[in-house]
Amino acid sequence: MTVRIAPSILSADFCHLGRDIAMCEAGGADWIHVDVMDGRFVPNLSFGVKVIEAARRSTTRPLDVHLMVVEPERYFDDYVKAGADVLTIHAEAAPHLDRQLMRIKELGCKAGVALNPGTPLSAIEEVAHLLDLLLIMSVNPGYGGQRFIDYSVDKIERARFLLDQAGSSAVLEVDGGISRDTIERCWRAGADTFVAGNAVFAAADPQAEIGALRALCVESA
Repeated sequence: MTVRIAPSILSADFCHLGRDIAMCEAGGADWIHVDVMDGRFVPNLSFGVKVIEAARRSTTRPLDVHLMVVEPERYFDDYVKAGADVLTIHAEAAPHLDRQLMRIKELGCKAGVALNPGTPLSAIEEVAHLLDLLLIMSVNPGYGGQRFIDYSVDKIERARFLLDQAGSSAVLEVDGGISRDTIERCWRAGADTFVAGNAVFAAADPQAEIGALRALCVESA
């Protein structure tokens, strides 16, 4: 199973965003994760179109854009145009998942759905065959640096089973509290893609940390 490390630029130095993205790419990052927050779906504000455009200019890696927003369909066209390769919307904010996922795909972008810790997997059961990515939140979204919620591991296992049963080739991503202490458990449970913010950017050697996180998955395979 392929391992993907996706550093979250929410934890980067905003004054040196291009530098930090280049550093992640040099360290072997597979994707660059971009958290978009509207201050409504989550109690925080973050990146808009201009930051997506700047990130796109800074890297050739796929931009993994996580929309933590209400009415996410309002953002699709602009964010795809700005350079997003993957758009992930929250099931809790997207009552018309089938239509919204199909619209993302029509724009030529990969389509994902994120589930908060308290949201059951049944929320995506009917659209599992449409997914390019399923994101399991292992913290409550809105802030970086939170502690990993341990019961997420069981949810990851069940998510892997659900995707396999649906014949889906979707990426199974985990976001929240990913570090050397938690990544191996998530990998063993069936996840293949890991969003890491503080674990990378707060490390003494961020480039080396990306490799260290990957090695924990490979060695435990």
